[in-house]
Amino acid sequence: MTTETVGEVHLIIRQYDQAIQVCKRVASDNPTFAVSHRCLAYAYWGKRMFSQAIDEFRTFGQLSGEKRDDDFASAMGEGFRSAGWNGALTKAIEMRKAQRKTGYSSAYEIATLYSDLGQKDEAFRWLNTAYQEHDRYLLDLKTDFLLDPLRGDLRFAELVSKVGLPK
Repeated sequence: MTTETVGEVHLIIRQYDQAIQVCKRVASDNPTFAVSHRCLAYAYWGKRMFSQAIDEFRTFGQLSGEKRDDDFASAMGEGFRSAGWNGALTKAIEMRKAQRKTGYSSAYEIATLYSDLGQKDEAFRWLNTAYQEHDRYLLDLKTDFLLDPLRGDLRFAELVSKVGLPK
């Protein structure tokens, strides 16, 4: 198992401090390895350390060479500066929706943003879009911490069943 995979496993089981430790080590050993910074961004997000998460998304966006990742980090930063974390999520949603008009942007990812924002109906609407689009990220449905606010809703269990994941 690769070290960055170990960091992702720690994220799945909500061990954010351990994920940060592992992903920082990977980033230190290879400063241009973008994935380690994405891992750090999500670990900080899980700990609700929002400014650090945005900083790591910025680094990820710069290192990945993907304009969509860089634009996402910029939108989050702009939203955070003007309206805190809810502003960051709102700007990120706007960015991802705009990206869908000109190319690919994951409906699942938009759903996770709505979920963290507390907008369950919108989150489920986008999860259903992800299902219709056969979004590969639906494989993370049962483990993604950003969907924790949705787990008690009957629609979540129905979606898990529809996707074909074990109960």
